[in-house]
Amino acid sequence: MAATKGLSSSPTCNLAAMDSLNENSIGEMTNSWNAFCAATEAQLRRDENLSFASDIVPRVRTLCGYGLQSLIVEHFLCSVEKTFEKNGASRFWKHFDAYNKMVVQDMEDMDQQGEMQEVLHTALEQITSEKQYLEKCLLVLIHALETCRESKPEETAQSDAERNYLLLKYQLIVTSVLMTSLPPHFPDVLQWYFKGRLEELSAMMATGSEYDNKLSVDDEGDRDCKRVEMDIDENQHQRIVLGNNKLVKNIGEVVCDLRHLGFTSMAEDAYASAIFLLLKGKVHELAGDDFRFSVLDSIKQWIQDVPFQFLHALLAYLGDSVSYGSPSSGLKSPLASHPSYKYCGNEVPSEGLIRWQLRLEYFAYETLQDLRIAKLFEIIVDYPDSSPAIQDLKLCLEYTGQHSKLVDSFIAALKYRLLTAGASTNDILHQYVSTIKALRTVDPAGVFLESVGEPIREYLKGRKDTIKCIVTMLTDGAGGNPTEPGSTGDSLLEELNRDEENQESSSFDDDVCTDDKQAWINAQSWEPDPVEADPLKGSRYRRKVDILGMIVGIIGSKDQLVNEYRVMLAEKLLNKSDYDIDSEIRTLELLKIHFGESSMQKCEIMLNDLIDSKRMNTNIKKATIKQQPKPVADIGEVELSLDNVDATIISSNFWPPIQDEALNIPGPVDQLLSDYAKKFNEIKTPRKLLWKRSLGVVKVK
Repeated sequence: MAATKGLSSSPTCNLAAMDSLNENSIGEMTNSWNAFCAATEAQLRRDENLSFASDIVPRVRTLCGYGLQSLIVEHFLCSVEKTFEKNGASRFWKHFDAYNKMVVQDMEDMDQQGEMQEVLHTALEQITSEKQYLEKCLLVLIHALETCRESKPEETAQSDAERNYLLLKYQLIVTSVLMTSLPPHFPDVLQWYFKGRLEELSAMMATGSEYDNKLSVDDEGDRDCKRVEMDIDENQHQRIVLGNNKLVKNIGEVVCDLRHLGFTSMAEDAYASAIFLLLKGKVHELAGDDFRFSVLDSIKQWIQDVPFQFLHALLAYLGDSVSYGSPSSGLKSPLASHPSYKYCGNEVPSEGLIRWQLRLEYFAYETLQDLRIAKLFEIIVDYPDSSPAIQDLKLCLEYTGQHSKLVDSFIAALKYRLLTAGASTNDILHQYVSTIKALRTVDPAGVFLESVGEPIREYLKGRKDTIKCIVTMLTDGAGGNPTEPGSTGDSLLEELNRDEENQESSSFDDDVCTDDKQAWINAQSWEPDPVEADPLKGSRYRRKVDILGMIVGIIGSKDQLVNEYRVMLAEKLLNKSDYDIDSEIRTLELLKIHFGESSMQKCEIMLNDLIDSKRMNTNIKKATIKQQPKPVADIGEVELSLDNVDATIISSNFWPPIQDEALNIPGPVDQLLSDYAKKFNEIKTPRKLLWKRSLGVVKVK
């Protein structure tokens, strides 16, 4: 008997001690073991004719007396594992064999979704029942093992530890059996289940309807029906939280069952994927191809209306929604300027709920960003009407920091759609200017604009008409395209000058600080350049790069642009039938602001020549009237006089070379020109006129 007590105190199986046993003890031990094994098998087969608890306790007591406690536990757990594998896991997975080769189109069918939901509920109910029954059997064994111990205080804690250990080991057995036989299509089944239920929930929220069935509330842990006050609209009205909705309850039950089976991560991944799929579809629906309106606020409001409410209700059902006095309550989403919710009483969002909010908002920003980047070429074509879409893109990039994705995608679009032989130089320049204007909103520092503009500049340098198109765009109304819809007739140069004046009126010059206080304010607002910035160009240089400077950079130097402008100005002035040069004077003054007076001196003399020509024509005609001359010549019935002559007198040293060709004109006309030259010489002695007859224009009446 002393040996028996010694064996009973051993927590492990001591087979060496059996050498001291007699035949009676061995027989008793063998009979008890056989009876224990038979009772275990019968109970696991759910034999209702046997009372497992009353039959197993004396057998366990006898075997523990011989130090076979660990052998009992090991045998019982092995039997439980085999039983669960046969009656639980195999039957559970057979429910989903029909979905092995199911395709996406089949899953989207409403009948298929309803059938799949019913199958999942049934399968989870059956396997949960089997798991609970086997756990109940294990608890009977644990109780039998506890009765073998003497009721000592120090052994009570040890019994609790062994109890928790066995329950944990049983849970690991259940999870491992299911995981080893997991079919590859089961995660897809879960994802489509949650997707279907969330679409149903979204439709319900869209119509504002509520299910009639509510959660029953009791004193043992069912959640109270809660209301939360949402501040996502101006009315601050109350909305019923989804925690008392039958649909949320059903989803919560499925998640709980999956958690108990060890599928916690798989369940969260499944409903997370479903939420993100639903959110992605909503972003695509709201964004569309209309770039005239901002959609970011609508997306954020929908997130708070549907996914966030659902997650709040689901986590509340699972017991992970609200914490009291938690340090995490001070956390809030950096993507939202205001908290999304106001919670009643002392409720504050848990860390899990805050993490979900961050994930949803970041995913929404990234999805909208990708959509806008993919359509950035069309957005810039429609600029400035598409300014709201550009502003949304700016906000998205501020939070995601994926500017390099914009650069790579847009450069690829430019090379494929714009920088081709079929595109005119004028169209390329207009797109380049629109790109600069749009990306200055997204990237005020101009770092990424340098990368995007580089392939356009290199391509334009290889075109022969680039300089001419640039000058035309700068000086003509509507940037060289006066027929453009909505054109105001202003040149690009005038538009740029207005932008520059607005910038100067709204900000201080970097080089001039009125006082030390302003210098300190400027120093406090300084920010370093992005990591993608060219280290060879400082931030001050980059801030001063304007549209005109970037356009001139295509040509290479301002002298080439000024020379081309002189040639075009000369052609335009020589083709004028009157002396109206107000627009040319305005353009010249703007060019002098950007390029300096010395660079535009010859152009200024050219315009002064037309002003002097108008005055000279007036003086010659007045002098002719005072002398009351007779008609100089007549051709047929038409009398010719100096009143019929308007001359453009130019200073040849300051004009571009003008090609002249020999031209024979009628004698009376030639005599008229000689008389005009004589009058000019009388007024401007000793200057003389040399006629460029091939450039003259005759009006035939």
